Amino acid sequence: MDGLEALRQIRQKDPDANIIMCSAMGQEAMVVDALKQGARDFIVKPFKADRIMKTVKSILG
Repeated sequence: MDGLEALRQIRQKDPDANIIMCSAMGQEAMVVDALKQGARDFIVKPFKADRIMKTVKSILG
């Protein structure tokens, strides 16, 4: 199962889940698809810890 399929299955079980996708594949089409399917954000590897913290804080408040 790839990340987009995991996203679909999580959203089916919990439509309100806060999902942040993270992948080394920075392809624009994948990012757009993930966001359209309900991901709250998409972080491309390699990433820095402060980017993760900023994203989590913005989503959780």
